[in-house]
Amino acid sequence: MNRWKAAGIHLSISAVLVVLMGALIYFLWFPSPYFRAAGANRLILLLMGIDVCIGPLLTLVVVNRHKPRKWLRLDLTIIAVLQTIAFGYGVYVITDARPVFIVAEVDRLVMVSAQELSDADLAKGDRPEFRKRSLTGPVLVGALPPKGDSSGDFVLQVMATGKDIDRLPQYYVPYDQAIGAVMKRAKPLASLKRATDSQRAYLDRLQAALPSQPLEVLPLQHGDNDYSAIISPSSKRPIAVLSIDPWK
Repeated sequence: MNRWKAAGIHLSISAVLVVLMGALIYFLWFPSPYFRAAGANRLILLLMGIDVCIGPLLTLVVVNRHKPRKWLRLDLTIIAVLQTIAFGYGVYVITDARPVFIVAEVDRLVMVSAQELSDADLAKGDRPEFRKRSLTGPVLVGALPPKGDSSGDFVLQVMATGKDIDRLPQYYVPYDQAIGAVMKRAKPLASLKRATDSQRAYLDRLQAALPSQPLEVLPLQHGDNDYSAIISPSSKRPIAVLSIDPWK
């Protein structure tokens, strides 16, 4: 077998794996409308670089019809092992970065990834859905700080651990219990002054599809990045997320 045919077969197998993993990422772990805000597009590029490019290129380099069969078999085995390890690491990074909760708190939504929650903190959640990292997309929840005498302990806990309320499942509540107060801080679509022409056209299409419901905007925070979550006033759920800083 010549090197181009071997590399082509390797590329085909790798491409199938990436397509399957991409479907899993897009439809299950990083579903719309959170795909881009969660950084899934960069993670897929990482996976493609590891799986589609590196493995077939190495096969192209090592395959030589004049090489003894046993050495060729050894080379291809080493490449397969290295690619499997790299692919496994890529999948681990992706599953660790997947969003597991969208937390409604005070005046915003916060996207929390699997790696941001410790097992000990998860175990303190009041409900079963607050105590596990979702494998089927982020769960919408609210977060309410304690009142009365417990409020002082809460402040001390935040200061001591460096974890804000969105990463403390013991303060999670059902989404509908918190989103009403948060929506009082929502802004109209017209507040997004920094929207590009294409983003503005997209917003117009969203609003045209719901003419009797003026859409509103809440900040969506993910790490150090801020996005604009477009909220349906009837369902109070995000229907789109745009890469527009809502604070400016």
